[in-house]
Amino acid sequence: MTVPHTPHAVSRLRATRLARSAKPFLARGGPRIERCAGCRVLPSHCFCDLRPVLPVRVGMCLLMADIEPLKPSNTGWLIADVVADTFAFTWARTEVDPALLALLADPQWQPYLVFPAEVVEGGRPVTGVLPVEAEDNHPGKRPLFVLLDGTWSEASRMFRKSPYLDKLPVLSLQSGQLSNYKLRRSQRDEAFCTSEVASLCLALAGDAHAAETLAAYLDVFTGRYLSAKQQQPVDTDDAAHQRLRMLREG
Repeated sequence: MTVPHTPHAVSRLRATRLARSAKPFLARGGPRIERCAGCRVLPSHCFCDLRPVLPVRVGMCLLMADIEPLKPSNTGWLIADVVADTFAFTWARTEVDPALLALLADPQWQPYLVFPAEVVEGGRPVTGVLPVEAEDNHPGKRPLFVLLDGTWSEASRMFRKSPYLDKLPVLSLQSGQLSNYKLRRSQRDEAFCTSEVASLCLALAGDAHAAETLAAYLDVFTGRYLSAKQQQPVDTDDAAHQRLRMLREG
């Protein structure tokens, strides 16, 4: 199933950030080029028609470093494409958006701050989440995964300097897999991009199909982004495209 692209939380945050920019944002690698408004790659490599729409009951809350929504390589955008209940906020050390505080206090949600356990003090780290439905088959609190979207140093700063997050349980993901993200390099060899973290969270919440679909969607985005950068045609029959088509049809 596909739908026309409509503004979601990350695209709206990007528009807000652009509106207050003193000068145009130039992505790394050269002058500004035309990009599809829906998927942020060259129009010749657009993949908006492959956007999956899934019934996902969990929520994602992205706390984004200042210019992160402007980067065409940002993968939080993909999360918002796939997970309808995705919320996005710009992080600032000296102020916090009241809408973010209201979201974290909303009784329908159980927030989990996703961050490595080795840097967390006390008894905050957890390794599992509450089930989406209670044992009596009535809906329980829905997991809300709070993801710190930025470089490792930016995410660490957000974690240390956001007192409103201090009471949240910290979900430390345990995974033996390695990151497949090829558009940026991290300071940490074991680090995942934001979309990969969201996929792991979906799997932990029991939605394996959504987790696999988001992972496949990331692979298609990565392939198209690199093909456009290298001025190569799109291979719509490669493994990533075949996997995404299979998951969308299933």
